[in-house]
Amino acid sequence: MSLTKNLNPLLLVCLILALSMSLVAGGCAGEPAPEPEEEAVEEEVEEVEEVPEEELIDDSITLATTTSTYDSGLLDFLNPIFTEETGLEVEIISQGTGAALETGKRGDADVLLVHDRVSELELVEEGYFVDRYDVMYNDFIFVGPEEDQAGLKNVDKALDGLNMITDSESTFVSRGDDSGTHRKEEHLWEDAGVDPTGEDWYLSIGQGMGDTLNMTDELLGYTLTDRGTYVAMRDNLDLVIVLEGDPVLFNQYGVMAVNPNEHPHVKYEYVLMYIEFLMSGEGQELINSYQVNNETLFSPGYGLE
Repeated sequence: MSLTKNLNPLLLVCLILALSMSLVAGGCAGEPAPEPEEEAVEEEVEEVEEVPEEELIDDSITLATTTSTYDSGLLDFLNPIFTEETGLEVEIISQGTGAALETGKRGDADVLLVHDRVSELELVEEGYFVDRYDVMYNDFIFVGPEEDQAGLKNVDKALDGLNMITDSESTFVSRGDDSGTHRKEEHLWEDAGVDPTGEDWYLSIGQGMGDTLNMTDELLGYTLTDRGTYVAMRDNLDLVIVLEGDPVLFNQYGVMAVNPNEHPHVKYEYVLMYIEFLMSGEGQELINSYQVNNETLFSPGYGLE
């Protein structure tokens, strides 16, 4: 006989319920209790404001300059650094100082780098140019053949050297291009009391310094040159320095802006950036560091009164 058959129905229901609750309790006891959730810790993150990169300028300025700064390689060294820092390209017009001054007076350039200090200061006074600075200097030298038939190695004064060239009628090649070098040469001849114009031994060729040195080399003659161009070309020449060191051979270079009041189209604000670059500590150090054949070609800043 079944046990459940003799049980009271109500009691049977209670037994079933009790058994069910026991089974449920047993099953839950086998599961690990959930770990309490850790309280999230928010870390304070300091927001760093991003500094925008300086926007480079997509434009150019035009520099009229003497051939010596171009032929020496100085501008090929300086200008790419300026362009990298600003984005401004520098377009170069390489010509004698006299021609460069005329280019600037016409407003066909934005900025000038030349070497005729007296004329530069006069033109600033006349209002053609502004913001002129003595940016660097070197010196002029006389070069000639190793045998030095005129004997310039025996003297240390430029005027004595010119008189020895005159007396020996040795070939002298002049740039004859109204450059800063040519103007210096003319002043020296005048101070020496000599007018070489028309003499067979005096050749005025109307060319830049590089061409003048090459012709002097071919003719075994003498010429006056800036030191920078000579050093840059020396390996391809048989010419040697025959006279140097006279204070009258000092060679100052100036940078100046074309006056925007005379020529409103010039890029004056950009020119000031270029002048500031050349005159800055960085620019002056770069000028001083530029060497050819382990020789410094230009000294920074102002030289002699």
